[in-house]
Amino acid sequence: MPDALAPWNATLTLAEHSIIVYALSVAGLALFAFFVKSWVSTNEITGRYRTGVYAGMCITGIAFLSYVLLVVEFALGYDRKGESWIPNANAILSWAPRYFDWTVTVPLLVIELIAVATLAGAAARRLRAAGIAAAFLMISTGFIGGVVIDSGTNMGALWIWGIISGIFMVILYFLVIYVVVKGGRDLKGSEAATTLRNAGILLIVTWMAYPIIFGLQGWGHGGAVITWMQVVLSAADIVAKVGFGSMIHKIAKLRSAEDVRAGTDTLPEALWISSEKLSDGTIPNTATTHHSQNTATVAGEQRGRH
Repeated sequence: MPDALAPWNATLTLAEHSIIVYALSVAGLALFAFFVKSWVSTNEITGRYRTGVYAGMCITGIAFLSYVLLVVEFALGYDRKGESWIPNANAILSWAPRYFDWTVTVPLLVIELIAVATLAGAAARRLRAAGIAAAFLMISTGFIGGVVIDSGTNMGALWIWGIISGIFMVILYFLVIYVVVKGGRDLKGSEAATTLRNAGILLIVTWMAYPIIFGLQGWGHGGAVITWMQVVLSAADIVAKVGFGSMIHKIAKLRSAEDVRAGTDTLPEALWISSEKLSDGTIPNTATTHHSQNTATVAGEQRGRH
């Protein structure tokens, strides 16, 4: 079986090099912007759904750092010779950090989704564990075939490990579909249900970009294809992390507002989406607070007597 051409071994023109730098930089800045936005708006979400926001912050924070590394290594991995950029021994690191990022952030995407869905308790824990495992194995097995074995030039390894990775991807797809369908039924007729469905569709469609790009690695190709691979992966990361994260944040706000209106949770300030007021600010029930404090005091006195 012929050897594959690893994308980091291709020579780039000046234009191709500039486009890749632009794509990597824009993706990194978009991820950082959403991280900051999530950081300053955690108080818009009640504690029940805040795990989803924290997961989104971890995702964009990690991805931003990986793009900083990608830009640095891309600059170090190519040498200018006339009208071309020639890859050197460091060029592989202009690609490999993507796998480092995905190994952590794809499992976090699963956590982010389940955090705002309708699963709870043991059912949520079981599905979350299964999703994290499938996501981790999907990325790590792809890394073995795409980077580890013969530095990504072994066509047989690309096929074998790509199929193994694809099996875990199918499992992950079934999990996402189950979570979204169940959530749609439980939240039937609400805006949160519609947004949850759209978030699931967005994630499923966006994830398809990654196996396509992985498959392109097995072709003989030049700098133009490599450029498009980098651009598509950068765009997919923005959509899967920023776009999906924005939807998750919206679902968390909508469900938080429902809980506040129902009196089952509290938020210190009014909750708004697109200048539309969803709920008023509330404070914890005073009687309940005093009861909890009195109970704690009595318990402390009883321990003191013993």
